[in-house]
Amino acid sequence: MANYPADLRYTREHEWARVEGKRARVGITQFAQDQLGDVVFVELPKVGTRVRHMQAFGVVESVKAVSDLFAPLSGEVVEVNQSLTERPEQANQDPYGAGWLIVIEMSDPKELDALMNAADYEAYLQKASGGH
Repeated sequence: MANYPADLRYTREHEWARVEGKRARVGITQFAQDQLGDVVFVELPKVGTRVRHMQAFGVVESVKAVSDLFAPLSGEVVEVNQSLTERPEQANQDPYGAGWLIVIEMSDPKELDALMNAADYEAYLQKASGGH
């Protein structure tokens, strides 16, 4: 599997969104988990919390840093990955699978247009790293 699956949309803050009907599953990208190093703690909102496009909704803590998590889309949190409280390392081991963070019931699906596709995200990473 590619580092950046083509069926996902990406943010400049290194979150991904997988559209599932009116909902979007959200996580951090392979790049983000590489930069963070070993994730030791994840703080996520409760089900029912309203999140806003590109506003912080939680925190991921690693051996290197504490980083805010940003919502790629606005809406209501309808699922939270509770297994990350016990096994935060899943965010490193399987960022696009078992390491997902939350599911948002989208209030404005047009916000998807503001997110990058996989090719754009890879180009963004290339540019950000000086083309290496």
